[in-house]
Amino acid sequence: MIEPFTEYLLREKNYSPLTVQAYRHDLETFSGFLQDEYGITSIESTTYQHIRAWVVQLVESGVSNRSINRKTSSLNTFFKFLLKIEAIDASPMAKHKVLKAGKKVQVPFSEAELQTVLAELSDASDFTGLRNRLIVELFYATGIRRIELVQIKLVNIDLSNRTLKVLGKRNKERYIPLIDSVVDTARQYLEARQQLNHIQDPDYLFLTQKGLKIYENLVYRIINRYLSNVSSKAKTSPHIIRHTFATHLLNEGANLNDVKELLGHTSLAATQVYTHNSIAELKKAYASAHPRSNKEK
Repeated sequence: MIEPFTEYLLREKNYSPLTVQAYRHDLETFSGFLQDEYGITSIESTTYQHIRAWVVQLVESGVSNRSINRKTSSLNTFFKFLLKIEAIDASPMAKHKVLKAGKKVQVPFSEAELQTVLAELSDASDFTGLRNRLIVELFYATGIRRIELVQIKLVNIDLSNRTLKVLGKRNKERYIPLIDSVVDTARQYLEARQQLNHIQDPDYLFLTQKGLKIYENLVYRIINRYLSNVSSKAKTSPHIIRHTFATHLLNEGANLNDVKELLGHTSLAATQVYTHNSIAELKKAYASAHPRSNKEK
């Protein structure tokens, strides 16, 4: 039933291919556990005891509670699908409770770190340099996801009106305004892009030197390459720039609802995870301004 389930996620739920791949991997891992430990070849025969035993094995193997919760979430979605198509009468996940997991705090880049990277790229004039510069600028100026950047098509970017149409999760479209520096870099990049000898994926904005649509691993390497040179943070990924985008906007007084729309979140709860750094900035301002605070601390 894993195959029809993944088709369901792709076709009906509009999940991204990477998300579906993660669900499939979790289900195949659990299916392997059932076969190795109990000789069960049909995942539909799962009971709560099997799930509990799998969770115990994962804990003993050193897998974090956060990762275990993600894996059991995949199972929960799968068994809901089986209920939907009436392949089972009850979900074995009904008694399962998520494990306690500490809040994961992502430390954003500072303005100085981003400005240093952009200054390093400011003299870029060839195709690769201009492409990389536009990627960094676009991430910091829009907060888009890595997969969203990869999927941008030429028709999605309107330099005259300074807007970018982004296709987010569940194929939800949103429009993001572009600042002048991004528009200027985009124009330079597009000129360099036209000079490529062979363009095999002409519809897409970002291409490799061979004219192929850019891919997610390359985007990650580009960001990691530049940011790791200026930052000592453990994680220097595109997602941290997305986090930085939201944090810097909130620090400058942006409305939480506006940031939610720019990020493409469906609820405020998803956006509120970015507010902890804004609160830290407020505490600094309060401590430095209040008459009774100890300003030397």
